[in-house]
Amino acid sequence: MAYKDLREFIAALEARGWLRRIVEPVDCYLEITEITDRVSKLEGDGNKALLFEHVKGYDMPVLMNAFGSYERMALALGVEKLDDVGDEIREILRLPYISLAHKMDVVSLLPLAKKAINFPKYVKKAPCQEVVEETVDLDKLPILTCWPQDGGPFITLPLVFTKNPTTGKRNVGMYRLQKYDKQTTGMHWHIHKNGADNFRDMKAAGGEKIEAAVAIGADPVLTYAATAPLPRDIDEMVFAGFLRHKSVEMVKCKTVDLEVPAGAEIVLEGYVRTDEMRREGPFGDHTGYYSLADDYPVFHVTCITHRKDPIYAATIVGKPPMEDCYLAKATERIFLPLMQQMLPEIVDINMPLEGVFHDCCVVAIDKRYPMQARKVMHALWGMGQMMNVKMIIVVDKHVNVQDMKEVWWRVFNNIDAKHDLEIVEGPLDVLDHSSPLAKWGAKLGIDATKTWPEEGHTRPWPDEITMTDEVRARVDALWPRLGLEGEGGAK
Repeated sequence: MAYKDLREFIAALEARGWLRRIVEPVDCYLEITEITDRVSKLEGDGNKALLFEHVKGYDMPVLMNAFGSYERMALALGVEKLDDVGDEIREILRLPYISLAHKMDVVSLLPLAKKAINFPKYVKKAPCQEVVEETVDLDKLPILTCWPQDGGPFITLPLVFTKNPTTGKRNVGMYRLQKYDKQTTGMHWHIHKNGADNFRDMKAAGGEKIEAAVAIGADPVLTYAATAPLPRDIDEMVFAGFLRHKSVEMVKCKTVDLEVPAGAEIVLEGYVRTDEMRREGPFGDHTGYYSLADDYPVFHVTCITHRKDPIYAATIVGKPPMEDCYLAKATERIFLPLMQQMLPEIVDINMPLEGVFHDCCVVAIDKRYPMQARKVMHALWGMGQMMNVKMIIVVDKHVNVQDMKEVWWRVFNNIDAKHDLEIVEGPLDVLDHSSPLAKWGAKLGIDATKTWPEEGHTRPWPDEITMTDEVRARVDALWPRLGLEGEGGAK
C-alpha cells in the first residue's frame, strides 16, 4: 500500500502494536538517544517504534526507531517481506525484447511495466505549507543532541533536495545537518554523494550558491528512497513512485525553485554558498565510532513551512543493530536483482549488520570456472557505492550466506592464507577511520569457495560430513517418541 504521509504509517504501526507512545517528559539532549538505543537492541516484542509526546521545552512530538526491525521496514515499503520488492524487480527485468515470438510475454508483463513508472504529481496546496514561519528559528525544532561528544544538535533524518545546475535533474539524499544557530546548519554531503556533485558543478559553473530544501517527516517510502544508492540521473521520487505503486505528490517551495513532498511534516528552504565552509562534527556515527570534525558547506535556512501540528521525525546511529541497519538491509534485498543482472553467478548476498553495510559483504556464487570468485570481488568493487566495501567474502552456491555461523565455518576451514586472500587498494567510505589516509585504503577479498585443481590445489578436497537421507528419514519418524527436548525433528 502507499501511505499518504508519515501519519498513516504511524497509525499502521500502532494498529499492529509496533508503536509505543512515551508520555513521560524527556530531554532531546542525550536522553532520547539513550532510551531509543536501549529499545533498538531489544529482541522480539520489546523493540518498537517510539513516539515521544512530551519533549522538554518543545511543543511537537518526536518519532524514533520507526524502521528499526525487518517487520517495520517491510511495513514501511508496503510488503510482507523485503524480498518481495526484489521479486517484483526480477519480473520487470524479465521483460523480453518485442518480437512475435515473445508477444504473449510482453502482453502479460505490460501491467508490471506500467506500474513501475509513476512520475511525481505536482499540486498547488499542500499540508507541509499549512504554516509559513515569518521568522526562521531552528530553535523551535526538537533537534537531537545524540551522543556526548557530538559537535551540537543534528537533524538526522532529512530528505535534502537539490538540482544539478547543468541538467536540472533533481537529487534527493540523506545528509545530516548540524544546527549552528537559528538560521544555519552544516550540510554534510560526502565527496562521493550526488548532492556533493551538484554543489561542485554549481561552483565550477561560477554560481555563488545552490538552492536546497529539506523535508523532515515524509511518507516512509520517500525516506527510504533518499538513502538508496541510485545512479546520479535516476530521480529518487520516481523510484519512490515505483516502490509505492503510486505517484508522489510534490509542491513548489515558497522561496526556492525546488519541489518537496506535499505530505511532509516540516520543510526547511534555503541555500548553500559555494564559497563558505564551516567546522562540522564530531558526530556519533553508524560505525559505532565518532566521525571526526571536518569542514563542510553551510546551509542557510530562509524559510520554514510545516503542518499545523508537526511531528518531528529523527533517528540515531551508533553501534549496531540500530534503525539504519534495516534501511540498509532493504537496499541489500531490493538491489540484489540488479546485481544479478550484471553478475548472474551471484546466488545471494548478505551485508551483516555488524559490518555497518559498507565494511563487509558475503556473496554466494555458482562457481563454474577457476578464479571466478576473484572476478566477482573486483566486479562488485567497481559497482557504484559497492566501491566502499572493505571486505568481500565469496562462498559456494549451497552456502546460506544469511547464517554467519555457517559462513565463518567455511572461511575458517576453507582458506589458505597465501592463495585465497586478495588485498587491493581503492576508495573507502568517508567515515572509515581505520585507513591511514582518508577516503581510500586497502580492501580484503576472501575466497572461501572450494579450491579447484585448476586453481593450484593439488591435494584431494574432502567431502563434508552429512548423514544419509535414509537414516535421517527414519530418525525424523522416530523423534517424537524419543522424549528428547529441542527442535531435533524433521528439517
